[in-house]
Amino acid sequence: MFIFARFFYIQVIDGEHLRALALDQWTREIPVVAERGKILDRNGAVLAGNVTSYTVFARPNAVEDKETTARILAEIFSLDGSALCEELKTARVSELTVVRRADSELIEKLSAYELPGVYYARDNTRTYPYGELLCQVLGFTSVDNEGLTGLEKYYDKYLAGMDGEILYDTDLVGTELEEESASYLPATDGLNLTLTIDRDIQLIAEGAMEEVYAAYSPVSAQCIVLDPNSFEVLAMVNYPGYDLNDVPRDDADTLNELTRNRLVSDIYEPGSTFKIVTAAMNIEEYLQGNTSAFSMSHIFNSSRTRSVDGTTIRCWSNHANGKHSNQTLAEALNNSCNPCFVDIALSLGSQTFYDYLELFGFGKNTDIDFSGESQGMLIPESAVRDCDLARIGFGQSLAVSALQLACAGAAAVNGGYYYQPRLVKSVSSEDGKIEEEFSAVLKNRTVSENASRTLAALLEGVVANGSGNKAYIEGYKVGGKTGTAQKYENGAIAAGKYVSSFLGFFPADDPQYLALVIVDEPQGAYYGSVVAAPCAKQIFEGIIEVRGIQPYE
Repeated sequence: MFIFARFFYIQVIDGEHLRALALDQWTREIPVVAERGKILDRNGAVLAGNVTSYTVFARPNAVEDKETTARILAEIFSLDGSALCEELKTARVSELTVVRRADSELIEKLSAYELPGVYYARDNTRTYPYGELLCQVLGFTSVDNEGLTGLEKYYDKYLAGMDGEILYDTDLVGTELEEESASYLPATDGLNLTLTIDRDIQLIAEGAMEEVYAAYSPVSAQCIVLDPNSFEVLAMVNYPGYDLNDVPRDDADTLNELTRNRLVSDIYEPGSTFKIVTAAMNIEEYLQGNTSAFSMSHIFNSSRTRSVDGTTIRCWSNHANGKHSNQTLAEALNNSCNPCFVDIALSLGSQTFYDYLELFGFGKNTDIDFSGESQGMLIPESAVRDCDLARIGFGQSLAVSALQLACAGAAAVNGGYYYQPRLVKSVSSEDGKIEEEFSAVLKNRTVSENASRTLAALLEGVVANGSGNKAYIEGYKVGGKTGTAQKYENGAIAAGKYVSSFLGFFPADDPQYLALVIVDEPQGAYYGSVVAAPCAKQIFEGIIEVRGIQPYE
């Protein structure tokens, strides 16, 4: 009975495993490596591709003269001959990987020797034609061409493909048998990604960030450019970056610092750029007949301070010589006067205010197709005090990701439509057949068309007549809002440390491009109007030039 049970176990239960061992012993496999899919910009420019390389293998049991073989391989591929010889003599595996990513010239030299037990297979080396361009977004692969970071990792299932192999019959020691035919299992190449990114706009934005970095020596300079009508990401810059063809893999801290996509994963206190959202709430509530909201002609109290819950909130300006007196909402935006937005937040109340925060996507993911997104930080509505609400009204006491703020700004000026932001448009085969396409996804409405148009016009005034004037472009309708936020360390204001920002869009009466520029800890100047607004102007002027956009008449 025991014998029959043993036969059953060997033939049925463990049969597949034993057959695999036998197949490995009596066959030699040469891998046929799948070509990794390309990553293209929205216009077909290759951002990540491949160059042909080779991997060299050795079967120790089939190598006849181990010393000579090790010496020749070491000479060709610049290896340690003694160590390789020892491996060939003592290895208990059926196959050794001698070298990866060898070029064709070296393989030609190897072929001339016809070394028994040594063979090679075509491989692919990932290459990035533009080096640092879009580096934190594209990400990089392992030596085995597996996506490790960025879009290379997020979309690895499409890009990777499936390797094939060639099987040859061998004798017991792994020597190929003569007059035996080979079995061929073809590889399935990976699919190509077409991004929403526009290479030309990305180059323009990266150039602007490089220049502001050189001028003000900040910790970092970041920019995101969106199509406000679909939330397709046209450019995404984190400067400084690194060369994707020379990834700093040996320094974990540097690698983590340079490869992180801060625009998605990091959060910060937005400051006055957030006043766009507060103004949008007020305009919509006024149009809906909420008597707590302020009309466009309302004159705000000209006092520099507001006292809330026993705390004093001040405007950045000292209000001397009549500055910031008798302000309407338009003028409050132009002057970026904090007390006016304190009044708006308190008049709307926490319930209404938080309802809008939900609609504008704060405190939750945008669901962009990228790993590591931050939800931001928002005081729970049940715990928010009036003094907290007052500060949130002008962009303090909350933390957001740059992507969240850019999407909220777009949803405030595009007619009130909040979409899911995207980095990839489609997945296709090499012959151009679309395998999967990603269309715009409308998540919700934020404000009405009327409120959105009103706000956009007010923000055009900020650029034409207010604090955003350094983003003004003659002949073009640019709207936007500056921001200058103090930084906190260990719960206290960090002296002399600021985040300068500008959120702008154009044309103001029909937004087609929106840019958020963030400069972290600039030196020598720190106001968003001085540091960040000119960067947005530079980006918009570059877009105007490359797209041939004509001025309005």
